Amino acid sequence: MALLGRLGALLQRAVETEEPRLDLPVAFTDHWKGITQYYLETTDENKPAKETDIPWRLKQMLDILAYEEKKQPSGETGPCLEYLLQHKILETLSTLAKAEYPTGMRSHVLLFFSRLLGQMQCPLLHYLNVYRPVQKLLHLGNDALGSEPEKEMMQLVAALCTKIKQDPALLPYVLEGKSVASGQKVDPAFQPQGATAEPALDPARTLPTPVEQDRRLCPEETSCEMRLVEPASSSPNLVTSLISLCKSKKRKVALKAQENLLLLTSIDHQAAALALARDSRLCPLVADHLCTLCEAIPATVNPADVTTLQPVSWRLQGSCVEENTFPGQASLEAFFAWLDLCDCLAKEAHPVVAGAVSETVAQRFFQGVLQPQLLQMSERGILLSTAVLTALVRHIRSPALLQELVGFVLGTKEGPAVAKDAGHQPQHHLCSQLIERCNHLSDEISMATLRLFEELLWLPDRRIMHRLVLDHLEERSYLLRSPPGQEESLAREQEPCEDGLELEEDPYFIDGFPGTSFQVSTKPGVPVPKQQAQPEDVKEVVSSFLCLVPSEAKTSAYLEEAGYDTYVHDASVLFQECCTKASCWHWPKAPRPLETCSASTGFYEGRFLEVLFERLMRILDQPYAVNLQVTSVLSRLALFPHPHLHEYILDPYLPLAPGCRTLFSVLIRVIGDLMQRIHRIPNFPTNLLLVRRGLMGLVPAVEQQIGHRTLLEGVVVLEEFCKELAAIVFVKSMREVPA
Repeated sequence: MALLGRLGALLQRAVETEEPRLDLPVAFTDHWKGITQYYLETTDENKPAKETDIPWRLKQMLDILAYEEKKQPSGETGPCLEYLLQHKILETLSTLAKAEYPTGMRSHVLLFFSRLLGQMQCPLLHYLNVYRPVQKLLHLGNDALGSEPEKEMMQLVAALCTKIKQDPALLPYVLEGKSVASGQKVDPAFQPQGATAEPALDPARTLPTPVEQDRRLCPEETSCEMRLVEPASSSPNLVTSLISLCKSKKRKVALKAQENLLLLTSIDHQAAALALARDSRLCPLVADHLCTLCEAIPATVNPADVTTLQPVSWRLQGSCVEENTFPGQASLEAFFAWLDLCDCLAKEAHPVVAGAVSETVAQRFFQGVLQPQLLQMSERGILLSTAVLTALVRHIRSPALLQELVGFVLGTKEGPAVAKDAGHQPQHHLCSQLIERCNHLSDEISMATLRLFEELLWLPDRRIMHRLVLDHLEERSYLLRSPPGQEESLAREQEPCEDGLELEEDPYFIDGFPGTSFQVSTKPGVPVPKQQAQPEDVKEVVSSFLCLVPSEAKTSAYLEEAGYDTYVHDASVLFQECCTKASCWHWPKAPRPLETCSASTGFYEGRFLEVLFERLMRILDQPYAVNLQVTSVLSRLALFPHPHLHEYILDPYLPLAPGCRTLFSVLIRVIGDLMQRIHRIPNFPTNLLLVRRGLMGLVPAVEQQIGHRTLLEGVVVLEEFCKELAAIVFVKSMREVPA
């Protein structure tokens, strides 16, 4: 029993005996002294940092700080954190990182900072002894000491972006464009949203305010005056480091940097957005890199390769390991990947940042780089720059950047242009040049520019249609006005159109086509616009276009193809898309009443339509590819649901004012020219059918060596164009046009 009693007493004493607790401040201090002692005692200057105990000691210090914070009551600082701040440990580490001694020290310091900011829950960035060394490390991002610590720098930047996303009030401490000098309080505009007053301090030992902490830990700096510092524009900061990392050759680093750039710019905080837009050099850095990448595109790149290049995403750029399929592909992909990033910035960033980025891209890239390239005289340069601009129109989708792009191409002045011979200067030099190039001596330049306008017409911006076409049709001055007292309109003649209708029997056909005036109707009066076309009217208009090409010039009846039904289906899909785009443009459903239109205004269709009509007049003498592009642009115009445009483009019975012409009247003149030339071509029907089969790929190239090929190809395009217009009329009559 005595033995058992003594054993029980021993067990009781063992249970009551506590294991000695680890003294965290002593351990933290010992680890820091161990790091400093290394620099005092080391004799091997070539030993890299990873072979010393410095990385291990930094890891232990970080673990102690994290453990201490978990054990401390909320809002209180522990002695280890106070020691870190009071003894300027972070300042010393940033200096060692800058010296890169021992070799590799920078990477370990960056890793320590990123983990410290990421793991600690209490706010640290507002302390002078934290944000100043952080700024010093950000400066290292532009040092020319190699790219080895890029990964660690990216981790630090990502930690900063995450903290700022959580609390935008921290942004001034890492933007030296709006930095805080020693001890200064943050601009009230940077207080967290929804905060009405500062929280009450706990009477117990609480986390001191930034000013109090700085005065207590750095007494020698308390005399510094509080002020906002406006540094030189080239001063590195968080944004400059982030943009630099976005350009990294390491794909993963660049992708991570771009993701954090979008994260930083999407902060829903007005003051933070203003600081990013005005004080961080974000906008010029983004725009200048786009300029650099554009200028790096080789001048020898084939414009066709630009046109056929698949869309490039900044998220996927460089991820494909396939070899380049044409010279200059890597440069093109790098440019369009950065353009896609700019587009995402303009779409996802705060509206203030999005607007500032878009304006800077317009000034520095559109006007500073692209416009001189577009206005050069070299044919090859014109083709390449036009192809790049067309690709921009096709790829940009953010509203802010699209607005700047449309303004760059069309100008910002409102109102219709005057006739070219009126002695007035064009409203916008670039737009005027581009329109003139649609009628260029070089067919390649004409086709490239026509493709550009075709893409422009498909953009969701009402200014394009208005400035190119609709502003000129506003007053409806193309209509023949009735004399006073004769304002009653006459009913249309309902005569069925037969396939073999002779042109001389057509009331719109006039021999000779005198001068430049082509008055296509002698009917008095102006037909009153109907709110909705009647079925017989639609059938008549459709027949007018289908019967426009004489039977001896038609070939589709001899070929097994879908024909008109295919055009109806395609027109239905495209018209629906046009209606969707125009639904928010508030276009009227009916034409403007004539009594509200100015009767003294002379009609000018605008240089854009004028050039298209001139090109259409030469359809029998132009290359097949040019004709396809001209008719494609006109068809796209005809699809838009504006009543004036529909009336002017698709109404063949429109009584025209003297000197005016419409699309239908131009087609009538082309048919007249065709009828005069048909009889001079031997075996016209056979050769026409052969050419049609050749264009469809049904005839070998050897059998296609026939004369008058250009004219015959023009006839084929003309027939298909008339069927396409008829299908558009039919589709538009079957659907309600949105207001």
